Amino acid sequence: MRIWPARDYTRLTLESREPLKYGVFTLSNPERVVLDLESVALDAVIAELQSKVSETDPYIARLRVARNRPGVVRVVLDLKTEVKTQVFTLSPIADYGHRLVLDIYPLVPLDPLAALFESGGKLSASERAVLNGVNPAAPPKAAVVRLATIVIDPGHGGEDPGAKGRHGSYEKDITLIIAQRLKRLLDAEPDMRAVLTRDSDYYLPLALRVAKARAVRADLFVSVHADAFIRPHARGSSVFALSERRATSEAASWLARKENDADLVGGVNIDLKDRYLAQTLLDLSQTATIDYSLRLGNAVLSELGRVNRLHKPRVEQASFAVLKAPDIPSILVETAFISNPEEEKRLNDDAYQDKLARALLAGIKRYFARHPPRPQSPLALN
Repeated sequence: MRIWPARDYTRLTLESREPLKYGVFTLSNPERVVLDLESVALDAVIAELQSKVSETDPYIARLRVARNRPGVVRVVLDLKTEVKTQVFTLSPIADYGHRLVLDIYPLVPLDPLAALFESGGKLSASERAVLNGVNPAAPPKAAVVRLATIVIDPGHGGEDPGAKGRHGSYEKDITLIIAQRLKRLLDAEPDMRAVLTRDSDYYLPLALRVAKARAVRADLFVSVHADAFIRPHARGSSVFALSERRATSEAASWLARKENDADLVGGVNIDLKDRYLAQTLLDLSQTATIDYSLRLGNAVLSELGRVNRLHKPRVEQASFAVLKAPDIPSILVETAFISNPEEEKRLNDDAYQDKLARALLAGIKRYFARHPPRPQSPLALN
């Protein structure tokens, strides 16, 4: 049993060698979710539940386990607030067996602007005025009215660890650290702010990463990864943009397929996946967006070349699902090969992580120097 708490949602996953038979229902006053598991040993469930709930979990207060009736173990989740739930199963894939997934969502999805405000994030004068109920028509002259919004997407997370290095490093951890470093650097710029698609260890479906970027009307989208390959000597940094036709190389096509499979590993409810795709993925006729993505990619690749050798001297293209926002220049950055023991060691080094983050910042600033953000605020205020 694994629990992945986050503000977006908390996920509880039960994994077994055989498909689990279960029943689930909710109770109110107080709020609870009840999960009945058939043909499961009580002692095994209790052992798995020890210290699984974090005090900082936004939704689960505690878990209780007892034998409900012969052959049935009942797990009760005492909740901190009223929630929505979603339950589904996943077939074996990668290193996982059969999985039963229980997702716990807030009744009202988090509003991106409100979340920025609550977390102390940087707001423009007009946005702060709107939140404070003030007419934003004439913001203070000294305030920055227009902030470029850069969405940083730490690849993988939660149930999906991404690639694993020979010394035990997980891609999902490296990407989050580098993304957080980049966010701090961007937020220190007077006319920029950064938004993370995830800020802790949990899985976010690929289409929802795109949806988050569109919800804040981002100016740029940068997905951070740490590549892996079957041969340990592969090395170097790479940058990818979307292709509306064929991939620019077999390697790019292979990587796109592997990254797009993250939803299968991370665990997406198939019943909802098509709905997410319909709401958030692109009209491939948006060739202008791809053109600007390539310009951003070239700027970032040039700066990465000052920090690490480049795996390929140009921005490559393939059909990455996470890059399919129709109106946001988007790139996927493979910072280095975590499957290369030497690069894995560097990826875990604080100083090197900082160099990578600063290279990404420099590339973003170089792009904006040539292509300033559009005048309209990135968040709808009317």
